[in-house]
Amino acid sequence: MSRNGHAPRHWVATALRRYEGRLVQYAQRITGDAERARDAVQETFLKLCREEEQPLDDHLVQCLYTVCRNQAIDLRRKESRMTPLAEPPVLEADLSQPEPWRQVEDDESVSRILLELDRLPHNQQECIRLKLQHGLSYREISEITELSVSNVGFLIHTGLKRIRERLQRNDQGADRQPTN
Repeated sequence: MSRNGHAPRHWVATALRRYEGRLVQYAQRITGDAERARDAVQETFLKLCREEEQPLDDHLVQCLYTVCRNQAIDLRRKESRMTPLAEPPVLEADLSQPEPWRQVEDDESVSRILLELDRLPHNQQECIRLKLQHGLSYREISEITELSVSNVGFLIHTGLKRIRERLQRNDQGADRQPTN
């Protein structure tokens, strides 16, 4: 912290640039609303401004995701009586330009996987998304979700296995369909 009691701007700005988009995506999965997700992330970074840089160095990612998760859950609870308007998910821009046919094929595969992911229990979904979409380690996920590392590993393994089995079943069912 600087002498005036505020975190150095460069440290917070760097964390904001690096994690804001991923945190908004994560919070939106919890709140179901892009605006509430942004509010949760804003509150997360306001809390970060009040912290000292040094003690957080080793666990900044876990701290940000944990605070963001708690903020998002609090917002969801406070506004649980209100019906949110459906909004498209907040996604980071993809700068790559794949071939059009490949993009359609990839979009279809991703859609099928995400559909099956949404059918999993919430705790499996959360752990898988933190691992695959946000690149966190089992230990980091454990600290964020307050589950044991072995439980996180079990939830991820079981969830991915279930997704794989459902996709294979769907593919086998499609292969057996008679063609006209």
